[in-house]
Amino acid sequence: MHDYIKDRTIKIAKYILETKKTVRVIAKEFGVSKSTVHKDLTERLPELHPTLAKEVKVILDHHKSIRHLRGGEATKMKYKLKEKDQPLQMK
Repeated sequence: MHDYIKDRTIKIAKYILETKKTVRVIAKEFGVSKSTVHKDLTERLPELHPTLAKEVKVILDHHKSIRHLRGGEATKMKYKLKEKDQPLQMK
């Protein structure tokens, strides 16, 4: 594994522990794909730093457990905004 990948993996792991942000947000902030962040945290990190990987896994599991709530909330907001933007229709 290249050194820059090791460095990125450790940086992302420490960042997720500090901020508790989602994989999607972290991917944007680090300029990599969600798949890359996920692979770094679930496959590469346990090889590099097993104790850090266990801490990160707790956060990832929490995000996974509440993702259905986040999705529902996003859909709710989408339709609220849609209703606001549409003018009243007269018959």
